[in-house]
Amino acid sequence: MNFKPRSDLSFDEAEETAKARLAELRGRNYRIDMTRGKPSREQLDLSNGILTVLRPEDCFGADGEDYRNYGFGTGVPEAKELLAAYMGVRPDHVIAGGNSSLSLMHDTVVGAVLSGVPGGTGPWRDGAKFLCPVPGYDRHFAICERLGIEMINVDMHDDGPDMDTVEAMVADDPAIKGIWCVPKYSNPTGAVYSDTVVDRLAGMDAAASDFRIFWDDAYTMHHLTEARPRVTSILEACAGAGYPDRPYMFASTSKITHPGTGIATLAGSAANIADAAHKMSFATIGPDKLNQMRHVRFFGDVDGMAAHMEKHAEIIAPKFAAVDAALTRNLGGKGMATWRKPLGGYFISVDLLDGCAAEVVRLAGEAGVTLTPAGATFPYGRDPRDRNLRLAPTLPPIEELERAMDVFCACVELVSTRKMKESA
Repeated sequence: MNFKPRSDLSFDEAEETAKARLAELRGRNYRIDMTRGKPSREQLDLSNGILTVLRPEDCFGADGEDYRNYGFGTGVPEAKELLAAYMGVRPDHVIAGGNSSLSLMHDTVVGAVLSGVPGGTGPWRDGAKFLCPVPGYDRHFAICERLGIEMINVDMHDDGPDMDTVEAMVADDPAIKGIWCVPKYSNPTGAVYSDTVVDRLAGMDAAASDFRIFWDDAYTMHHLTEARPRVTSILEACAGAGYPDRPYMFASTSKITHPGTGIATLAGSAANIADAAHKMSFATIGPDKLNQMRHVRFFGDVDGMAAHMEKHAEIIAPKFAAVDAALTRNLGGKGMATWRKPLGGYFISVDLLDGCAAEVVRLAGEAGVTLTPAGATFPYGRDPRDRNLRLAPTLPPIEELERAMDVFCACVELVSTRKMKESA
């Protein structure tokens, strides 16, 4: 980014103009939260029918099994069929769990740390490392940090992680046990993994025989446009490359129905599913099977899920368009910021001039707009260039969102002007 103030303004004049604009916005006493990718109330209302869809006769399986009772520790067959179609795998490769895919990811890593994984040499304890494409998802990083797993940054491109770096590191270091991946509409950049990236991840040589790909397919139906990018099945790609146990796939309906009452799922090879089911058996007798049946009755099938997601897109696509319009109107062509226009997902990633992100967050907070902390999209909360910010447009009403973007852009202008004034 090559920043210059307006040709008719000096740096001092540009700074004063930006200060005045921000002071005027600060005086409006906004209270707007853009910290996390939460569905709006209108989105949640789309699924209100799920609360009353279940009838007494729906509490029983095809063979008369009583889902109100104990059992079915890996989920009911009807839910597995629905989730398998959603993820593009076979039902016998699926575990249907509770509402949180993050819990499944956490427990999968904990299980590996305590007792290892199929095909491994033992527990992932001292010295285990993960590759972390950045910018990435802060909660993935928090799992590793909590468990003492060293995280290594890998640059994220528009088609996935920098595979030259990934392949070299994984082939060279047996302590590298995993990589975090959000393959479709990646958090926060919106990147979609290419066929080439998927094939390279599946077939690359790994010094660790128990290397795992943690494939968080959180946004597979979360489209914002008519485009419907397809991501190659990582499960099929790994099996074809001779590494069937390499991927763990995760997803949930948390941003499809209600986050507090969704269904999370883990998919993988027969060996991985059997191992996960065994580990889960020590922690639970079974998930909320009636909630799983609510989803089955509410959607009917995967086509019902897809139709439901079109309704989500009608609500949130205008919000993403409003954010892009504000960024273009206020910052376009000024060399202060670059951003991506995602085809789906829940976030917009913005890169500022180096050394500006934390100060923009601070000033926006003073003006009543709470943003995700600077550094959150990097392991340990440390962005080495202090430039990336994640915007979450979904929760606020569009009028509030437009006001928040006025504040955000004003903060970027002021901080960028001061940064370049210092460097001039």
